[in-house]
Amino acid sequence: MDTGHVSALHAKHAGLEARIRDEIARPAPDDILVATLKKQKLQIKQELAQSSA
Repeated sequence: MDTGHVSALHAKHAGLEARIRDEIARPAPDDILVATLKKQKLQIKQELAQSSA
């Protein structure tokens, strides 16, 4: 996998992490949104793991 794609995945992973952190910090976090973001983050993490194998 090319390094540009891997870099984009890392950036997207970091962006999702920030969104999760921001949502959890809200007074009334949206649990469904948090779960959805975590699933997306996991998919990216799995794709990164596959690209390094």
